[in-house]
Amino acid sequence: MDDRGGSFVAVRRISQGLERGNVYHSSSSSAEAVAGSAAWLGRGLSCVCVQGSHGDARPSFDLTPSQEECLQRLQSRMDVAYDSSIPQHQEALKDLWKLAFPEEELHGIVSEQWKEMGWQGKDPSTDFRGGGFISLENLLYFARSFPKSFQDLLRKQVGDRSVWEYPFAVAGINITFMLIQMLGLEAVKPRSIVGETFLRFLSVNEYAFDLLYCIAFKLMDQQWLSMHASYMEFNTVMKSTRRQLEREIMVKDITGIEDMPSYSLLSQ
Repeated sequence: MDDRGGSFVAVRRISQGLERGNVYHSSSSSAEAVAGSAAWLGRGLSCVCVQGSHGDARPSFDLTPSQEECLQRLQSRMDVAYDSSIPQHQEALKDLWKLAFPEEELHGIVSEQWKEMGWQGKDPSTDFRGGGFISLENLLYFARSFPKSFQDLLRKQVGDRSVWEYPFAVAGINITFMLIQMLGLEAVKPRSIVGETFLRFLSVNEYAFDLLYCIAFKLMDQQWLSMHASYMEFNTVMKSTRRQLEREIMVKDITGIEDMPSYSLLSQ
């Protein structure tokens, strides 16, 4: 959406690779069709993912002291809002630019250049209002840990792409929010088997959430391609991605994020 919340932002793809500087606005009616009245990031970031999930019948689960500590640390990260007045936050955003476009100098923390990465405007801080600082940390982790996959998605280098592509950075924030909702991470204790299983993964790998984020982003793009989706289908793609993640987390004998089948989609 633009700064007034009136239109949806999509990236029009004309040739292979990132089409720099070509960010277009569709009509507001198209935006509403994507995910209801709060499509993408506007108006408080209502997630475009499925409401209700596989395994939600059991209300809560007891945590071990280790799992409780891990959950509290992750929740502390979730509680940090992005604040453009904090130098460390500005530096993290600049680091993301350097990882995304090492060949291109950034001319300012507020710049039209940010649209090249798929932000909605020239100031990414307005897009972080829903996802918080953890969504920037997720993007940084992805760029550093799996640079090839990160670049493939950023520049839309793989597959037969849609004419109207999803904005990379905005999609990334939606994925962070979707995972928080899917895993029930804002609760004191998990409310689903999926959430409980994830906390077991988290207790053995403190970066389990960031790693799951990378898998989710890559899996979302794979779903996007297999469904021949355009931006009007983003909501449907996110629902499909969430269902696939839930299924994989619940696969028997999986003991960590690295055991998930879709982990193999990532490349460094």
